[in-house]
Amino acid sequence: MSKLRPAVSENDHQTGNPSSATTLVEFGDYQCPHCGHAYPLLKKLIKETDIHFVFRNFPLQEVHPAAMMAARAAEAAALQDKFWEMHDLIFEHQSTMNGSIFLQFAEELKLDLQKFAEDWKSEAVGVRVELDFESGLKSGVNGTPGFFINGHKLDSYDGTYESLLLAVQAPASAHH
Repeated sequence: MSKLRPAVSENDHQTGNPSSATTLVEFGDYQCPHCGHAYPLLKKLIKETDIHFVFRNFPLQEVHPAAMMAARAAEAAALQDKFWEMHDLIFEHQSTMNGSIFLQFAEELKLDLQKFAEDWKSEAVGVRVELDFESGLKSGVNGTPGFFINGHKLDSYDGTYESLLLAVQAPASAHH
């Protein structure tokens, strides 16, 4: 069974309840329609359950040319403490993704635009996305969204809210 490598750490983007017994990690691609579909389901899951949620970048550049730009935009926003806000805006406007839209989002989030533009192109942000991507490869992710519950790959997600809810509610023993 695929295991999450490396384990979740304070370097990860996380939301929900950090002391929850259940940690759900998503390897996501901002341009992937399946990730776009999962986005409102995950929002609802975070709101209605006690999970700890982590997002890692897994931009599939061959199929989704804007995914890397989007991942960089979210990471650049993260440097101004607005990762989740940017993450949400990108998914909410997934169908209109292009280079200039990220600057509009940055403006909307009242980010320092010059810093955002510099960070967006920076090597540090590129490395951050790359590390997430490598972590996905090491963990056996072969498509997006790739989910892990408490470090174990989740194969039961079928695009429904119910499949996510069941997975996070299942006793920890069911994931081994």
